Amino acid sequence: MLVANPSQGDILRTEAEFRSARASGYLATMASHFSHKIEVTEIDGAVHLRFVCGLAVLRTTTDGLHMCIEAPSKEEMQQTCQVVESHLLRFALRENPEPLVWRKL
Repeated sequence: MLVANPSQGDILRTEAEFRSARASGYLATMASHFSHKIEVTEIDGAVHLRFVCGLAVLRTTTDGLHMCIEAPSKEEMQQTCQVVESHLLRFALRENPEPLVWRKL
């Protein structure tokens, strides 16, 4: 996994799962949406969204979308999680999604 900014010491990591049969569509939508604003790359089937505040790595699973976030500080971690989550929940609005549960790694 790539590191958000390795020069700033320890990197914080968190992850969340979003269960959906439409995960591949949401992954494509997220990649397309953010590619107009930030660096977006695909590496080994995962989409890497490189924000100023952190790195989000999104990958489809058999039952949904798995998201890992890396950031150099708690504040940047919260900001990156908020951006990723708010966009995903907006794109998945028809599914009436619950807020994501982020787990520290």
